[in-house]
Amino acid sequence: MNELFALATAHLPAVICLVLGIVLTGIEIFMPGFGVFGIVGITLLGVGIFLGASTAIEALIIVLIVLIVIGTLVFFALRSAARGRIFKSPLVLKESLDHDAGYSATEEMSCFLGREGVTITPLRPAGMADFDGVKLDVVSESAYVEKDVPVRIIQVDGRRIVVRPL
Repeated sequence: MNELFALATAHLPAVICLVLGIVLTGIEIFMPGFGVFGIVGITLLGVGIFLGASTAIEALIIVLIVLIVIGTLVFFALRSAARGRIFKSPLVLKESLDHDAGYSATEEMSCFLGREGVTITPLRPAGMADFDGVKLDVVSESAYVEKDVPVRIIQVDGRRIVVRPL
């Protein structure tokens, strides 16, 4: 009985380091932050393995057990993020900024469709044109258009404005 107590007492720091390392790593997985809990947890796991293993095979076995425990924690974290408590928490963004709600990644340029202007630079096929004082990047329908040529906007696709010489 005394030998068992002596064995448990000898490995107590290693067990404490391993348990604290797994707990801190789990905290980092479920409550992401700046990585302090994760770094300290991984460090404690390494110290626990170093203190608890007397041979390389024991260290490998402890590493495998720790990887299985952390893998299980990651599995439950991902499962929870997909449809569990984390998914219902404010950590997961559920709203999207879509076009139907009035959000757009680019400016709406369709108001320029049909307007006439003059090229400021040669279009090869891209360049700039002036439409009543508004300078826009445009693309010519044909391959090349000289400078100071009147053009009309024939197509608007997001920020891409296609012009045709008049």
